[in-house]
Order: sequence, then C-alpha cells, then structure tokens
Amino acid sequence: MRLFKKTNIDFMGKRKIYYGISLLTLAIGLVGIVIKGPEFGIDFRGGNELLLRFDNPPAVSDIRTAMDKIGFKGSEIKSFGNPNDILIFTSAQSDGGKVAEQIRTELQKEFPTSKFSVLREDKIGPKIGAELRKNAIYAVGATMLIIMIYIGFRFQFIYGLAGVIAIFHDVIAAFGVIVLLNGLNSHLSLEINQTIMAAFLTLIGFSINDTVIVFDRIRENLKIHKADSMFDVMNRSINETLSRTLITSGTVLLVLIVLIIFGGEVNRGFAFTFMIGTIFGTYSSIYVASALVLDFTIYQAKKSAK
Repeated sequence: MRLFKKTNIDFMGKRKIYYGISLLTLAIGLVGIVIKGPEFGIDFRGGNELLLRFDNPPAVSDIRTAMDKIGFKGSEIKSFGNPNDILIFTSAQSDGGKVAEQIRTELQKEFPTSKFSVLREDKIGPKIGAELRKNAIYAVGATMLIIMIYIGFRFQFIYGLAGVIAIFHDVIAAFGVIVLLNGLNSHLSLEINQTIMAAFLTLIGFSINDTVIVFDRIRENLKIHKADSMFDVMNRSINETLSRTLITSGTVLLVLIVLIIFGGEVNRGFAFTFMIGTIFGTYSSIYVASALVLDFTIYQAKKSAK
C-alpha cells in the first residue's frame, strides 16, 4: 500500500533550515528542563504515595493544611484524573505501612463528612529510588551504544553515529516537551516514572527502526544508481520510503491517540510521551540522521579532493 505513487520532494536541499529547527527545539527543551525541572514519580525519588477517591472531595488547599497539621509538611497534593481523585505524596519514611496508615486515619478525623477509599498505595525507599534513577540512565545509554555498534557494523560507522544522534535528538526533544507540559492539565500526569521510561525505551526502538529503513534504501540505491550524486541518492531514497514512513507512523499515532483518550490514567502518560516521540522520530529519520550522513559524505569528498 502506498499513500503516494511518486514524490520528488527536495528533502536534503532544505536540511540546513531543519538543522536550525532541531537546534531551536532542543534549546527550548533544555531550557525547560533546567528552569522547570522534571518531576520524578515515587519510583525514582522514594516515599509514600496514596491515591484517594473522595465522595465529596475537600479543596486541595484544605488537604494540604491538614497534612501540615498532622506532621507531613511539604507533601505534594493534587487532583489526579478527575476532581474526586486526590494524589498525596510525602517523602516521609517508616517501617511497613505506618505512614500511609497514619495519613488515612488522620484524614478521616479531619474530614469526617468526606468519605474516601484508597485506590492505590505505594511505598519506595529512597535508596531504591536513587538506584532506579541510575539504572534508567544506564539503560538508555546502553541501548544507544548497542544500536550505534549494530548499525556501524551493518552499514558504516557514520550511519551508526548519525542514528544515535537522531535518537538523542528525539529523547531530549520529547523529554523537554513532557517537562514543559507536566502539570498543565490534571488529566495528564507526566511525572517521570517507570512507565514514562518504558515509553522512552520504546521510542528508541521505534525511531531507529524507521531510520534503518531509510538507510537500507540508501545503500540499495547507491548500488543501483552509481552515477548519481549522494545528494540525489538521499533524496530518491527518502522519497521512496516516504509512504511507508507515514503509514507506519500514522497508524501508531492513531493507536496512541485512542490510548490517550480511552486508555485510563495509567496508560495516558506512556501514550502521550510515545506520541510526542513518534513525531520527533519520524522527523529525525529524514532531517537529522540522513542529513548528517550526507554532510559527512560531502565533507569526506572535499577532504579527499584536496
């Protein structure tokens, strides 16, 4: 199936414009990360987290006052999904479930007319949280390294390096977007937890798959069209794989949109992160990975001609 019978778009001719767009996107994302900072979930920071569903929820400010009163100052309290669901996080630690039990007991006393049930109760030690943060960084780094080695052996080293740079572009850009958007909507929780990390690891695999398809077509066309320049081969290859790229990415995006709307609070953060990453991944396969290979090839040719 093909969306387009034949296209002749000059992708590589405008690559420097898209380099600028990529750099601007990364700059905005990095500024957001530095200024706003990521909000880590309980998985990565440790503490106690309770998700309560109230029949008649009190104001978040009243719950915060009650938490301060019972000795849990600085706790994070926010709506979660709908106004009746309140998420409470405290960094306080104790053996067993004493913190969670104390919070439940004291809130029942503070709000006797507001009955609630516990939907979720999590407890992570601070050492485990720090270890999970470290392991998450190692997992992303190791994945990129293995991908670079694999593509380097399958094609050339520059292809592997360009592919990893494109992945890095996708991860940083998507990470910056979710950091900036986190907290803007109570129905979309984008705190960094294991689910979000799973979305990034999935994104890495999806993004490099699309890039490899383009690289493979470039390698085929270099053999078939030996008289053509690298510039022409690149444009030809991207145009030939464009329909496949859009169909693959489009169907994935449709599934992710359905998950965002109907998938529930647990799946929504994963689906949204993966959706943003898919958009950046499709873009980077053309305007980052392929463009870098072209510019390196041109640089090598000029260097050899001297």
